[in-house]
Amino acid sequence: MPASEPQPVTTPLTRAAIFLVLTVDAGGESTVREVLADVPGMARAIGFRNVEAALSCVVGIGSAAYDRVLGGARPAGLHPFAEIRGPRHHAPATPGDLFFHIKAEQQDLCFELASRLTRRLRGAATIVDEVHGFRYFDRRDLLGFVDGTENPVGVAVDRALLVGDEDPDFAGGSYVVIQKYLHDVDAWNAMAVEEQEAAIGREKLSDIELPDEQKAPGAHTALTSIEDADGTELQILRDNMPFGSLTGAPGGTGEYGTYFIGYTRDPAVIERMLRNMFLGDPPGTTDRLLEVSTATTGALFYVPTVDQLEG
Repeated sequence: MPASEPQPVTTPLTRAAIFLVLTVDAGGESTVREVLADVPGMARAIGFRNVEAALSCVVGIGSAAYDRVLGGARPAGLHPFAEIRGPRHHAPATPGDLFFHIKAEQQDLCFELASRLTRRLRGAATIVDEVHGFRYFDRRDLLGFVDGTENPVGVAVDRALLVGDEDPDFAGGSYVVIQKYLHDVDAWNAMAVEEQEAAIGREKLSDIELPDEQKAPGAHTALTSIEDADGTELQILRDNMPFGSLTGAPGGTGEYGTYFIGYTRDPAVIERMLRNMFLGDPPGTTDRLLEVSTATTGALFYVPTVDQLEG
């Protein structure tokens, strides 16, 4: 068992979420520390208005800000997000010192907590990305496929997500990798369903994974299913959500896609998945989804325990 209470990284997927990425302003470190210490209490107070809506907030701290904000020893796996530039596809690294993953069954609770956090951080940290996510039908992405099917369950959750004896000073913590993918939905919808299923490696309607021998080279599920040296599958928890803004709407960007968010006890697991996707395994056999999905952001954060936050 972890020596300290983890943040709510294992809570179930919800109907709504807000993802905030911020950079810490020069001189804002003390204010940031005060706000981070108050996050668990703020989430509890706002969530008490409707307990059934299950409001929660996970806080992540980036490598460049860790020493400035928390100081002391560093988590063994914390480092800047590694940009991947392949011959065909690019996974960029983008700025990010703080990450807030706010989620609930109601968007109003998410908005209330996000607005209070950003007001308190005004003058100490600057928002560089804000995304409002929503559940799309039966947990599908905007490409029409169910997302997060292979998430770990039961005792496998803590084993996949929470730091253990390999880094005892940070036991109970976690890591999170985020990327924002924009979809070319017109190009995707122009493909036959059989082509889409070949790109994903799953049946579209039933969500049943295709047998390995039937998967096409570059199928998404083939490249992101990885094992350790002993043949044990390496799992992460995906809390992805669709997002979007319609073209022509006042203030709209016309951008829509999937906000990838992966929790893990070891960032190397997700980094290996991403190299498979963007460089190919074998090299050159890149993820077919990248033909219609473009990564526009990329960042890695350490998720402290509640004790580390409040301390």
